[in-house]
Amino acid sequence: MRDAAINLRALPEERALIDRAAQVMGKTRSDFMLEAACERAQAVLLDQVHFTLDAERFRLFLELLDASPGPNPGLERLLAVAAPWGPTGG
Repeated sequence: MRDAAINLRALPEERALIDRAAQVMGKTRSDFMLEAACERAQAVLLDQVHFTLDAERFRLFLELLDASPGPNPGLERLLAVAAPWGPTGG
């Protein structure tokens, strides 16, 4: 059960826009706003390019970057499919 309140103020037209979108998605305003805010928060955090590592973890990180990729049957199947817009596609 959710028990932490998040309060914010919006212009009437912003609220109406959110309400329309929530209705289209079959969600409550709160559920819609929380989902949208969480998706955006995750995107912001995943977009971070700066992180710090101690010397040992940095060494391990470099080893992983330098290592040859292992076999990936799923990727091989995907790359074997001709693109529909390519020379042999529609």
